[in-house]
Amino acid sequence: MNKEQLMGMARKTLENAYAPYSKFPVGAALLLKDGTVVNGVNVENVSFGATNCAERTAIFTAIANGYKKGDFQAIAVAGDTEDFLPPCSICRQVLAEFCMPDMPVYLTNEKKDILELTLKDLLPYAFTELDM
Repeated sequence: MNKEQLMGMARKTLENAYAPYSKFPVGAALLLKDGTVVNGVNVENVSFGATNCAERTAIFTAIANGYKKGDFQAIAVAGDTEDFLPPCSICRQVLAEFCMPDMPVYLTNEKKDILELTLKDLLPYAFTELDM
């Protein structure tokens, strides 16, 4: 699957976001090494601390379905923002827990441009099990 296809899935998924408070829907499409794609959306709560981001929703869903650390091949994050929409810091840390540093991360904007980075580009000094 190419980055355009994966981003298309993330864009389609953001329609399912539950964002009644921020009006800021986000969709994610997580490509697994076996070719499976797990989608995620942000799910808000009136208590904002209970909100879950699209990237974590996708990762946690994959884990709940039996996938393991290292099974992740790429992730696309979609939103309608002027600039490229990156994962928040909590999501970056969760990505660092389950994904390899060289895993592609695709970001988009309202113009549908795609920026390709690696996880290490997003989180160059990740806190990992090596720091324990």
